[in-house]
Amino acid sequence: MGALPFVLSCQVVSSRSAAAQGRGSGNPQRPPIVLIRDAETETLLHGFADPLYRAAGLDPRLIRITLVRDRALNAFVTTGNRMFIHTGLIQQANSALEVIGPIAHETGHVAHGDISRLPEMAYQAMIQSLGSLLIGAAAGAASRNPGVAVGAALGGASMAERQFMSFSRAQEESADQSALGYLDRLGWSASGMMAMFSRLEQEEALVVNRRDPYLLTHPMTRDRFNFVQRHVQAKSSVGVAATAAFEAPFQMVKAKLNAFIDNPAIVARNYPQSDVSAPGRYARAVLDHRMGHRDSSVRLLDSLLAEQPTNPWLNELKGQVLFEGGQPKAAIAPYMQAVRYAPDQPLIRQSLGHALIESGDPANLRQAITQLQFAQRQTRDDDRTWHLLGIAWGRLGDIGEANLALAEEAMLVGDIPTARRFARQAADVLPSGPSKLRALDISNAVKKENRL
Repeated sequence: MGALPFVLSCQVVSSRSAAAQGRGSGNPQRPPIVLIRDAETETLLHGFADPLYRAAGLDPRLIRITLVRDRALNAFVTTGNRMFIHTGLIQQANSALEVIGPIAHETGHVAHGDISRLPEMAYQAMIQSLGSLLIGAAAGAASRNPGVAVGAALGGASMAERQFMSFSRAQEESADQSALGYLDRLGWSASGMMAMFSRLEQEEALVVNRRDPYLLTHPMTRDRFNFVQRHVQAKSSVGVAATAAFEAPFQMVKAKLNAFIDNPAIVARNYPQSDVSAPGRYARAVLDHRMGHRDSSVRLLDSLLAEQPTNPWLNELKGQVLFEGGQPKAAIAPYMQAVRYAPDQPLIRQSLGHALIESGDPANLRQAITQLQFAQRQTRDDDRTWHLLGIAWGRLGDIGEANLALAEEAMLVGDIPTARRFARQAADVLPSGPSKLRALDISNAVKKENRL
């Protein structure tokens, strides 16, 4: 089996269900939301976010961070305590603090339970608007003047909209206040938050000339900037020293994202050969990989590994370059080094498992299954891991376990008929034990949903 499609160090996931602010699902011209997974980027973001969660009294294990491939400066939270961060927030930031500020703000929304209250407020606004419509209709009928009904309905709708927007603005202001509190507790500067507001205000000025501030769902950026600026000035003793350790890994992640996502000509211009910094060489290694120049990519990565031999992300990328360059057996060693230095990363284990499967050596299949099972235990909802497990078990000749893995994959992607079919086939041949019970559970769980 050939390599699956990759972006960054792992799979691109197009999601129809992920909620993105400002994107209507009914517009067929809008591109699909693209989610990406990358162990290095996710680790960096958790390094920013987890201390903020704890400062807010939240359990970091209960909040999932998802990376969205989108150039916009944006981060948002949805129901289920899911935080979505656009790649553009990292790509356009000048420092780690400019990413930390928005994450602190979104942490405020989670801590306040704002997302869970939105449906209730929207419902109340709808009821108020409907009530105005009914009252207006009655008044119009009594006066025999249809204009009375229309005026009452429009007035009620406007009032309902304003109340809903006022609620949303209050949420944003409260989240800003909480974000500053979290940053203070950690001894982290809010200067990055202020810089991000300044950039947002400049972008707003380019596209909007006249607006009604009262109808904005967020406070005016100038107001938010001034609020944060006053706080930064009052806390002038709080510097950036506490986050200094974030800066080098942030610049590496930024270079990696830019190199994988931006147009190659732009990457070459922004990271020229004269840039001998670690981020510069990292970006060019990715660019060479994208352009099919495997040997030069590996040379650049080796130069970086000579300086940072325990860096798991450099080893992971070297494994990816070799694997996608048609050398799965050669990719095993750097992937194993990556696992050695980042043993808890399921995405690296998944990549190592894939390389072991494709190495052509049957003796590697058991080890591949071990790596993939570790990844599966860490992130049970990753359908790609189940797919690879199905391949590995199948090549070992264990059709029962292979079909069970493929049934799990089908369940995760919502293909109920396929899940039922594979689960039945697995249950028919598996011996008594946990795997057989799981196959029966899947088959029974989908019976009512799929009467074929």
